[in-house]
Amino acid sequence: MGPDHKAVARMSQSYTAAWNAKSAEAVASHYADDGQIVINRGTPWKGRAGIRDMAAGFYADVPDLSLTCDDIRCAGSHAVYVWTFTGHHAGSGRPLKISGWEEWELDDDLRVKSSLGWYDAEDYARQVEGR
Repeated sequence: MGPDHKAVARMSQSYTAAWNAKSAEAVASHYADDGQIVINRGTPWKGRAGIRDMAAGFYADVPDLSLTCDDIRCAGSHAVYVWTFTGHHAGSGRPLKISGWEEWELDDDLRVKSSLGWYDAEDYARQVEGR
């Protein structure tokens, strides 16, 4: 039996707040020491240092990133975190609105052991280019 939905919802609120604080360290703190994230079947970002690097990369690309949690679903130690972020691309200055989700496997302390993240990369590129 995994954590209750209310506990996961509180953790997801804290995770959202960490992203909105623009703190890669705070984002990484929501992961287990050996946690990892894979985004769109890419190369895994491993450990808290890797998670910090991943978040810092998003902040470099979208310095005014604002994240909302659109939904959270739970089944045992597995959760789906549905999100939307808005902001402006650092290079083009164009506005962005991107939706996606993360599939989390959580440990007993509600830290993310594994995350599979998904968003439409083609739509992201279109928005960056202003198409």
